[in-house]
Amino acid sequence: MSSSDIFIGETIGTAVLILLGCGVVAGVVLKQSKAFEAGWVAITLGWGFAVLTGAYISAPLSGAHLNPAVTLGLAIEGGVEWSKVPVYFLGQMLGAVIGASLVWLAYLGHFHAHLRDREIVGGPGAQDTVVADKQQAGDAGPVLGVFSTGPEIRNVGQNLATEIIATAVLVLAILTQGLNGDGKGLGVIGVMITAFVVVGIGLSLGGPTGYAINPARDLGPRIAHALLPLPNKGGSDWGYAWIPVVGPLIGGAIAGGIYEIAFA
Repeated sequence: MSSSDIFIGETIGTAVLILLGCGVVAGVVLKQSKAFEAGWVAITLGWGFAVLTGAYISAPLSGAHLNPAVTLGLAIEGGVEWSKVPVYFLGQMLGAVIGASLVWLAYLGHFHAHLRDREIVGGPGAQDTVVADKQQAGDAGPVLGVFSTGPEIRNVGQNLATEIIATAVLVLAILTQGLNGDGKGLGVIGVMITAFVVVGIGLSLGGPTGYAINPARDLGPRIAHALLPLPNKGGSDWGYAWIPVVGPLIGGAIAGGIYEIAFA
């Protein structure tokens, strides 16, 4: 695969992944959406189908990594040349920002209605102070969860461990299916299995942190949240942002090492 194919494939595939994944979250949490309050199962299924769709689209071009942790695990396993790793990373990050921006565009009216709701922003006379305080402190704003993950209980060690464990499961599941063993990426069945694994991780391990399990999936949309014009959106929680980046990368590296020791 050429560098241009990898970059294009990862950009398009990751954009679709984030569009559908963050899109299901938007549908569930934004008021006046038909999917409002559909629940966690809907979100996990939506993310699974997002992985399925993005992977099928990008597989012919790039092998459908769509995740820097997957790319890192494959590089350690030997399925990807280290010189191609930055190309994968760049495509994934760009695609994530594009996908998040498309979610903003698709739900623009709902974002504005949600973020002007008195129950959300605190009502007249209170909302300016509340939002200003959040922006100053950098805390998560009222719609950051549409874009990026956040912990239910803020504990650095626990949050980091959760992301490491969940990502190691994902990457090990991918590696044991032979992803990029012949340079062609997952087959049709492999893509479906990976999508089911993502749903399983969300149901089993997603509760503590929202299961980023993908640095680009979290960081790209978080950047989009910080840049996009939304009223009363609050902060982007940059104090937490390193955990869903570092944790998945460590998890991916661990999975690559386990594969080399146990399966190679």
